[in-house]
This record gives sequence, C-alpha cells and structure tokens, in this order.
Amino acid sequence: MTDLNYDQTLHLKNIVPQRAIEEIDLWIKKYPEERKRPPIIAALKVVQEHNGNYLTEETMQAVAEYLDVPDVAVYEVATFYSMFHLDKVGRYVISVCNNISCSLRGADKVIEQLQSRLNIRAGETSDDGLYTIKTVECMAACAGAPMLEVNKTYYENLTEEKIDKILSDIAAMELKRAAVRSTIDDAASIEPSEVKD
Repeated sequence: MTDLNYDQTLHLKNIVPQRAIEEIDLWIKKYPEERKRPPIIAALKVVQEHNGNYLTEETMQAVAEYLDVPDVAVYEVATFYSMFHLDKVGRYVISVCNNISCSLRGADKVIEQLQSRLNIRAGETSDDGLYTIKTVECMAACAGAPMLEVNKTYYENLTEEKIDKILSDIAAMELKRAAVRSTIDDAASIEPSEVKD
C-alpha cells in the first residue's frame, strides 16, 4: 500500500545486502501478518546502517514498499526519532541531550566545549567528515545528566575533563584506523616479484 507517486524502480533488495533483508525479515516475523507498521523502526535502523549512517527519500520509500505501508508512515518515524539521520553525518555522531535535566546540569557548557574543540556548530559536520554534533531531546539518562551519546555509547555526568577524554579517545582510534589503512595500502602495493621466499 505504498503511495501513488512511489518510484517503482526502487526496491529494498536492490539497495541493501541480503543479510540486511534477512534481518528485517526477522523483525517482520515477530508481528502478526496484518501488523505492518511495528517493524518500521528496526527496518530503518538496518537500512541506515547500510547506507552510510543516514536515510534518503529513496531508502525510506523502499522501506515503505518492502513493508507494504504508506510512505508517510515511514517518514513519520524517521523524522520523529533523533537516532535517524536524514542528511550525511560524520563517522562520530555526538548527540548531546538538551532536555530539562541535562540543561539544568550544564548541557549548554557541554555543547560549547564540543563546538570549540571540534570547530563546528551543533547541527554541522566537520570538514574531514569525522564529527557531527547534534542536540537531541531526552535520552532517558536523566540521573546521569549532563550526558551525550557517541555512536550508540552513552557518556554521563560529563565534566570538561571527561569530554576531553572522549574526544582524545576518538582521535586515538582514528590514528589506529589510519595506521591500519596505511599498512593495508602498503601491502597491496607490493609486487609479487618483491616477495621473498
């Protein structure tokens, strides 16, 4: 029951790998056949993961077609939950809670420190494509306010030192990634005649 303006050339099976389809199918099987909307969240999470960590109009239409629901049902979910990204984001999405508990306990200072350290504003992605800062509503961690999330990992009771450590740890991970990439590139460039027995 997709919308009439649906692009018939879009099919989820052409957009994501078979293992992603199988994961979505597992979610579909958890609900009675006539209940088509409950798997929307799970399907969007899987598709986002396989689409560079964001959703496009086309991927959302393909999810709607696959689940046999109206496009608008998928759009409603994708635009309501802050875990879904409708634009390209950095490798590290830093979501800062700015709801009442976090605001009262210093969320503004957390955002200011991140913006200063990363040289981007909330809602922006760094030029190198590594970081995106987002402000989000309650993340159900009020007892640990102020808090933020980086790629599904929660950090609570934030201080300037803790934020500096989070960013330093990310930088260290990126250095390791670069070293591994360099090693792989070096190994790939070796000619077979250069390898000694």
